[in-house]
Amino acid sequence: MFPISPEKESALRARLEGLDIYDKDLQETFVRSQGSGGQKVNKTSTCVLLRHGPTGIEVKCQKSRSQGMNRYYARVILCEKIENSVKGEESKEAMRVAKLRRQKRKRSKRAKEKVLEDKKMQSEKKILRVKPSDWSSQ
Repeated sequence: MFPISPEKESALRARLEGLDIYDKDLQETFVRSQGSGGQKVNKTSTCVLLRHGPTGIEVKCQKSRSQGMNRYYARVILCEKIENSVKGEESKEAMRVAKLRRQKRKRSKRAKEKVLEDKKMQSEKKILRVKPSDWSSQ
């Protein structure tokens, strides 16, 4: 159906079925793309507008210059959007955002003290080192 490898197509089908997305629920329209791509884009309707009836989620995709690839990409994007809305906290996007939030948050007082203590120990080690120029004076 799509100009991709059979493995990718079967993986997409399994993902769609796992999220209860069926072809009968999808309304697919093709419109003319905009932007780069030259004369080919201006003459043919390669942009895919995909609407999932039960959820009302719409996806517009014009990544590629071929209609078949855009149909595939639109379904992948639709899966991601529905997965985010269904799974919420457990979705990949939510997990990525949560990880970034954890990385950026302030350190606790105890963690700050530990870091400062390690820095102090390191500086004391450096002070105790003898420089090669000081060897002659000993």
